[in-house]
Amino acid sequence: MNAVHTLLAAGFCMLLAACSTTGSTTAVPPPVEGTMPTEYLIGVDDIVQVSVWRQPELGITVPVRPDGMISAPLVGDVRAGGLTPEAVAKDIEEKLSVYVRDPQVSVMLTDLRSHEYLSRVRVTGAVKQPISIPYRQGMTVLDAVLAAGGVTEFAAPARSDLYRKAGENGTQSFTVRLDLILNQGDLSTNFDVAPGDVITVPERVM
Repeated sequence: MNAVHTLLAAGFCMLLAACSTTGSTTAVPPPVEGTMPTEYLIGVDDIVQVSVWRQPELGITVPVRPDGMISAPLVGDVRAGGLTPEAVAKDIEEKLSVYVRDPQVSVMLTDLRSHEYLSRVRVTGAVKQPISIPYRQGMTVLDAVLAAGGVTEFAAPARSDLYRKAGENGTQSFTVRLDLILNQGDLSTNFDVAPGDVITVPERVM
């Protein structure tokens, strides 16, 4: 009977430990590695090069317009924004097949102008200079806040948050104890930031 009780107690302790571990992970952002999409989607202002095999006169190099379209010879406007280069090439091939026999189209990005904007990190709220800065590998919450000039005298740094996109429409928030980071050197919530993150520092309630 004692052996049975010992096994039950051990199992219960393991269950508690598992639950505790599962709960604690919700307060920490996932690793930054792998947060970028595996396939790059063309954005506005990106420079796109379209080439048609054995048809050099049909090739173009153009920026993606604000409406997400590009204009290609013979076929006219083609949607590029929000699509992969492969998808755009397939669409142009289908449209060109009316005029050219078995067209082989390739689409390349020669200048990723929209990527820099999408991957910025933003700091808002009670900081001396709310900013939007390019993401850099290894950047942390503290790096971003210092780039914003630090917090103002009206800030409530203990209630700061890090917001990160989760999936297509969701957003996750993570509590940042900016007061402990700045005043005590406690870096437990000095999270690595990811492209697109937003850090907010609220004002004190007067």
